[in-house]
Amino acid sequence: MFTELNSILNSTPDSFTQGEFILVSDRRSDASFLIHHFLSLYLRARCRVWFLGLVQSFNHYSAVSQRLGVSLAQAKEKGQLVFLEGLKESLSVLIPQETNTGSQAMDFLRDPAVGLKSLYEFVRSSVSSSSGRDEGADGAEEWGPPVLLVDDLSVLLSLGVSVGAVLDFSHYCRATVCSQLQGNVVMLARCDGEEEEDDEDDEGSERLLKGLTHQCSLTLHVQGLPTGYCRDIHGQVEVCWRRRQGDGQHAQKKVFQYKVHDKGASFFARGTSSAVL
Repeated sequence: MFTELNSILNSTPDSFTQGEFILVSDRRSDASFLIHHFLSLYLRARCRVWFLGLVQSFNHYSAVSQRLGVSLAQAKEKGQLVFLEGLKESLSVLIPQETNTGSQAMDFLRDPAVGLKSLYEFVRSSVSSSSGRDEGADGAEEWGPPVLLVDDLSVLLSLGVSVGAVLDFSHYCRATVCSQLQGNVVMLARCDGEEEEDDEDDEGSERLLKGLTHQCSLTLHVQGLPTGYCRDIHGQVEVCWRRRQGDGQHAQKKVFQYKVHDKGASFFARGTSSAVL
């Protein structure tokens, strides 16, 4: 959990906005450090977290979280964290075993054209059936609002899932977690190429990013510095708050430069760091 970022977003483990759909995105950069931030933030806030890890293993997230002072193993043992390890689940679908006990969440791999209904049903049934209290090793545990984290949606496109199916999945997750249960959703999406000016030439990842942007209430977009490589500053984050007012949607944007450390990250208002002129 990054204290400076909490200050920017006006959130702490004791006080944060509920019912938010937060989009984390990057372009020719790596925004995964923000996923680690939100994971540690919500676990410290005693929220119950459902994590769809579609790219990295549980051990990867556990090692990083350990440096941030959070034990995913303990959270998992207490029932506070439910982690779907996409890599393992994919193998159980692609290489079925007689003793297979995996979930059906990744069934879309058999036929990507059918969409992500099985993955959404896993989220809906898991989150909706969970109450605020859970019996753990130390007795009844009281949890805060539910949180869904997804890292990352873009990989679904490379698996043959259509942009429309991914947007439907995010829409239904938002309706269930944010609107119905007043919890939060955090999703990561990546764009590797340059930003396209012509809508007709948009690639899948660009169309996905635009569609998700229309759905979310907060975006954090990570990209490299426009001036190029800098040893002391790793890139910049554009933070955009979207709020509906009257008959339209109004956006407020701020840009911050950042540097990731081994156990945290530093953020600077653009132009205030002596490392970048």
